[in-house]
Amino acid sequence: MAKLLELLRRNWLFFAVTTLAALGLRLFFVFKFPHISGDTFIYGDIARNWLNHRTFGLMELGEIRPTLIRLPGYPAFLAVMFKIFGQEHYTAVMVVQALIDTNLCLVIAAIALELMNEKAAKAAYLLAALCPFIANYVAAPMSETLSIFCTAHAFYYGIRGLKELQQQRAGTSYWVIAGLWSAAGTYMRPDGILVLAALGLGVCGALLTINRKSLAVAAGAAVLLAALLPLVPWTIRNWRVFGVFQPLASRYANDPGEFVPMGFNRWVKTWMVDYVSVEEIYWNEPGTEIDLGKLPERAFDSRQEYEKTQQLLERYNQRLEIDPALDADFGKLAQERIIHNPFRYYVWLPSLRIADMWLRPRTENLPVDTRWWEFSEHRLESFMVLLWAGLNAWYLLLALRGWANHRLGIFALMLIGFVVLRSLFLGTLENPEPRYVLQCFPVVLALGGGAFARAEESTSKTAS
Repeated sequence: MAKLLELLRRNWLFFAVTTLAALGLRLFFVFKFPHISGDTFIYGDIARNWLNHRTFGLMELGEIRPTLIRLPGYPAFLAVMFKIFGQEHYTAVMVVQALIDTNLCLVIAAIALELMNEKAAKAAYLLAALCPFIANYVAAPMSETLSIFCTAHAFYYGIRGLKELQQQRAGTSYWVIAGLWSAAGTYMRPDGILVLAALGLGVCGALLTINRKSLAVAAGAAVLLAALLPLVPWTIRNWRVFGVFQPLASRYANDPGEFVPMGFNRWVKTWMVDYVSVEEIYWNEPGTEIDLGKLPERAFDSRQEYEKTQQLLERYNQRLEIDPALDADFGKLAQERIIHNPFRYYVWLPSLRIADMWLRPRTENLPVDTRWWEFSEHRLESFMVLLWAGLNAWYLLLALRGWANHRLGIFALMLIGFVVLRSLFLGTLENPEPRYVLQCFPVVLALGGGAFARAEESTSKTAS
């Protein structure tokens, strides 16, 4: 961080003004558009029970039931906040998240400084400070802000570690710290384990390019142990409490023994590509009617299939839940659709889900109609959302330009590798939610800063 501190000292006015702008933007979202969702109350319930009763669980019918549907990272953060500011004081939680996210901007600037040069670092800091897509999530008491924060730190120390390997030095301390930040991110969200995979790609790149291969092997061992050992207590706890090997959290947020409608989920996956269907269909089960008219045309391949889908949804709407028999019928319908067009299921739809998560206007936490493209219903709002989408596309184009401007070598293998790995993983999910790609934004913003820096300048900086 010495180079960053020197940059701050010489450009203190720029960083002071930008920091105030960054904090002001985040507090604006906190007080103007707070977003308390169902996930918030799940995290909050676990945190409260952990704090008051020393049990990591959920309250049901007056009793606390142990759970593993969430990893303990964010509930632990909430428990600390509740202890300091009072239980369920979510405004205080959001203000603290605003401070954390403001500090994230400095980490992103440090990444750009290590990869490129001072000009890129200043540009990355400004881009991060004014980026509304990460800023508005501080107003949502969920794990996103802390997960992004951990991801950025892991990559910063991973970059420092790669530089040490390039200089034929072990850099063990950097790899240990990178692994610990990776573990912290995994404790926030289970898909945080992909950060470890990306760090591994960087180590593999070093293994192929440096002379002393043993240094890269030692670095890989250090980061692997530092990232995985902190997960051992959670894994042991789940084995003791539930009798299952679960080092992360369950894919469908279910405790052992709970029924999961896998047939319904698979059927949804045969046609769902956009966030509006997540809100209108996927989240309605169980408990809310599903409107057949909300399904897109791609949900049916024939009139016969339309009628079969209609019958299944009518059965669901009668009870507002899916039992094993109905789930099996949804599974049969899904299998028929997959056999009819396997390319669509395995390639085309995952690609569309990935595109939707990257390109959709990130307004899910704002008071904006989910069907924003229906101009006849809300013309002004639709135009505003289009501008929002354009801003998102501009950030992505800047990142591509920054990547093209600079020869990043094994650093790109780690950072771009993470973006690719995470995108491919997200394509396998049924529910394409735009927030899932926000963990990639430290990479996007750092590379975006490189769009404003010349490659020949960054080459000398990276080598120094």
